[in-house]
Amino acid sequence: MKLYYSPGACSMSPHIALQEAGLPYDLVKVDLKAKKLEDGSDYLKVNPKGQVPAVVTDSGQLLTEGAVIVQMIADKAPGKNLAPAHGSDERYRLQEWLNFIGSELHKNFGPLFQPVLSDDTKQFFKDRLMGKFKYIDGALAGKDYLMGNHFTVPDAYLFTMLAWADRMKFDLSEFKNLTAYKTRVAARPKVQEALKAEGLLKAA
Repeated sequence: MKLYYSPGACSMSPHIALQEAGLPYDLVKVDLKAKKLEDGSDYLKVNPKGQVPAVVTDSGQLLTEGAVIVQMIADKAPGKNLAPAHGSDERYRLQEWLNFIGSELHKNFGPLFQPVLSDDTKQFFKDRLMGKFKYIDGALAGKDYLMGNHFTVPDAYLFTMLAWADRMKFDLSEFKNLTAYKTRVAARPKVQEALKAEGLLKAA
């Protein structure tokens, strides 16, 4: 399997999932502005969407949507319990979390990365995001992870969004469940390995 990524981008979510799954994979770094790979080749020839993540499976199939990619990764390593069984109530709950993170967090972060937007516009989206984080904080009450006491692939996605919140200087200190959760996920050895591979671990 081959994962096309950019450091700290939403491709971190499947990167963490691959580490947690213990599956063999190759990392290919993408310059998202230039749409080029490190060897200078055109990334748009790999993924016409021009975004990350993109995964080329062992069978040669290209997948380009993070919520689908992480479920595929989980299904290829069933012994790791990164996703409940297909057709189960819990699998639909997992998909609900993936959709919520994608539509309510990920898409609301997008405008914050646009230098052409005004500070007032960005504040609007920041306020929306704080409301979503408040909801998640409540949902995490009494739980170690989104699905309960076991790490699953939506946790990799949420952790990536929390890393973006750090980058954007969000103050999430009032959300005690969420901040404890972020520390818990960050301490996982496989998460640390993914961060190290992307050059994102701060020097001690």
